[in-house]
Amino acid sequence: MIDLLATYVHDLDPVIFSISEKIKLRWYGLSYVIGFAAAYMILLRLSRKKLWPIDELKVGDAVTYTAIFGVFLGGRIGYVLFYMLPRPGGLDRILEDPITIIAVWEGGMASHGGILGIMFFTLFYAWKHKLSWLAVGDGFAIVAPLGVFFGRMANFINGELYGTITDEKNWWAVKFPKSLYENGYSDNLQKGLQQAAISNDTAGEFLKDRVRLVGDYDGYDLSPQAFEQEFLPIARENPDVMQALADHTPARHPSQLYEGILEGLVIFVMLYLIRVRFTKLWHGVISGGFFILYAIFRIGVENVREPDSEKIIGVTKGQFYSFFMIAIGLAFLAWAWKSKRSLRDDIAPG
Repeated sequence: MIDLLATYVHDLDPVIFSISEKIKLRWYGLSYVIGFAAAYMILLRLSRKKLWPIDELKVGDAVTYTAIFGVFLGGRIGYVLFYMLPRPGGLDRILEDPITIIAVWEGGMASHGGILGIMFFTLFYAWKHKLSWLAVGDGFAIVAPLGVFFGRMANFINGELYGTITDEKNWWAVKFPKSLYENGYSDNLQKGLQQAAISNDTAGEFLKDRVRLVGDYDGYDLSPQAFEQEFLPIARENPDVMQALADHTPARHPSQLYEGILEGLVIFVMLYLIRVRFTKLWHGVISGGFFILYAIFRIGVENVREPDSEKIIGVTKGQFYSFFMIAIGLAFLAWAWKSKRSLRDDIAPG
């Protein structure tokens, strides 16, 4: 029982399998595919039940276009605007290499940007097909949390966007070895590498040519890429090496799991049940509910999530942007109250 409740040391490989050094199937990419497939199935079901205004034969196209122009484009633009540009030298990096703007293969998608991307694309889609924007948006508001859920699960597998330090005695705590490199634990990192080199021949062989002057003493000089892409795979294959890192890694909240459950599964279940239970619900209520619930859960979980950028007026960027989402959600509810239209009023013909 003690072993079962011991703090888990993150040892998951973000790569499912490799075809070549450059072609790899990653859990992060697969999470998007699963999320879109799940969204299609749910929206198809709602369409057949006349609980979404888009005809069932057009659901696939609607999901595909929204995925490309809403989720991917919005998520990437959001990352560039909200996180990349505000960083020191961010604008210079973009001007020097404009391809950076679309370099999603290097990581960097903002959930707030993806949500806003969906909102604006559904506005265009509804206008083009002469449908109620709020009715179309309500459907995507129901399935969007599924994308959040699968995305956060992929974040956990990648060992990224982890939480703040917590008591190691907490059975739910997780040790993320990557945090040694990313959060200024240079002394702990050096101790872990030294212990790994002593405990395992493979690690020792890998590290022996990487001794450099680190600060005022000799240590191991590893780039972030070498640590993540070369050393961590060694640790995953050798329990002694992983334990050496774990001995010097602080336990943290698995905030990715918190977000996946709260911002993903909980919101999806709530909104789906509301949709099928209240068939005469006004357009916009579900969209408003999504924005408000997502913002509230995000603000709460951010308190135990390691900030991935500088704070704004004392709150994390995730919390700061979530306050605007609450305002958007309230606007949707006010619009719904004013229009008082439901699916019974304007279901689109097949």
